[in-house]
Amino acid sequence: MARRGIGIIGTGKISGIYLKNLTGRFSKQVQVTAVADQHRESAEEAGALYKVPVFPDAAALIASPDVDIVLNLTPPQGHYQIALDAIRAGKHVYNEKPLCISRDQAAELLQTAADNKVRVGCAPDTFLGAGIQTSRKIINDGWIGKPLAAVAFMMNAGPENWHPNPAFFYKTGAGPLFDVGPYYLTALIHLLGRVTRVSGSAIMPVKTRTIGSEPLKGTVIDVEVPTHVAGTLDFASGVVATIITSFEIRVPSQLPWIDIYGTEGTLQVPDPNTFGGPVLLKRINNESWSEFPLLSEHACDCRGLGITDMAEAINEGRPHLASGKLAYHVLDVMHGFYDASSSGRSYKIKKDK
Repeated sequence: MARRGIGIIGTGKISGIYLKNLTGRFSKQVQVTAVADQHRESAEEAGALYKVPVFPDAAALIASPDVDIVLNLTPPQGHYQIALDAIRAGKHVYNEKPLCISRDQAAELLQTAADNKVRVGCAPDTFLGAGIQTSRKIINDGWIGKPLAAVAFMMNAGPENWHPNPAFFYKTGAGPLFDVGPYYLTALIHLLGRVTRVSGSAIMPVKTRTIGSEPLKGTVIDVEVPTHVAGTLDFASGVVATIITSFEIRVPSQLPWIDIYGTEGTLQVPDPNTFGGPVLLKRINNESWSEFPLLSEHACDCRGLGITDMAEAINEGRPHLASGKLAYHVLDVMHGFYDASSSGRSYKIKKDK
């Protein structure tokens, strides 16, 4: 079966692992046929390193007959318009997370894709990795009994001391909830099912951040989004989960990534921002934790797995897994936390698009 051509728009930091994997481990299924970036030097660098044609801009890349799927790796503010332009040109689209900044943008994107008979996919694809897939099988096979509750924690001091250009993390469409939260929420939804209601509080205790990493060390960033969000999620299955996402934790925490508590045991799910383990289980009357062997080969950094599955699904005529529908649900949940915080009331999640 013919490989699908992938054109990558945005050659920033995250593009490296996509290019490495899509031109390496996944190159039998897909072919990277183009790269473009508003900073031409960055695109030229990536093109030379991975031997991929460089296009002058996003429009030229989208118009290329060698591009079947546009992989949109721009900052969140670029997710909507670039994806919409690609869809209108008859191209499939796979966005980095979040799907879009607003619900209205995301809904329009999905409807336009349906009208044009093309597909929308979206990161994260880490839930397809060995760690989350093994965790799901443990739950489905009844090792913890009936799931009752869960907790999830993403807590650090923020990216300004390690990322070379961290300003966008503090702009609309990012922050701890919208930038890292999708990994946790996608994993929880994959493991526990659809969310029906959320409540929460969101705060912005510090209005500026100072970059501590090169080359912009000393630059002051204006913070535009909440940097500490705490909430609860009600699932259709009856499970209630607690989640905290924060860039305000100056001293590292010892809290788990994700715990799921059932009638017969507790499951420790690995970091959902990775593809591997360990996956730990402790059942009632057991004195110690047991580590489960991972059930797939996708345990290293396999970013690109989602778009590769999407390309194969297009060829095979089946649904793809890292779908726009799933990404919209995650986006709705994230906005729901903000809505609940500002209104003082819980937010009922909309029906699937």
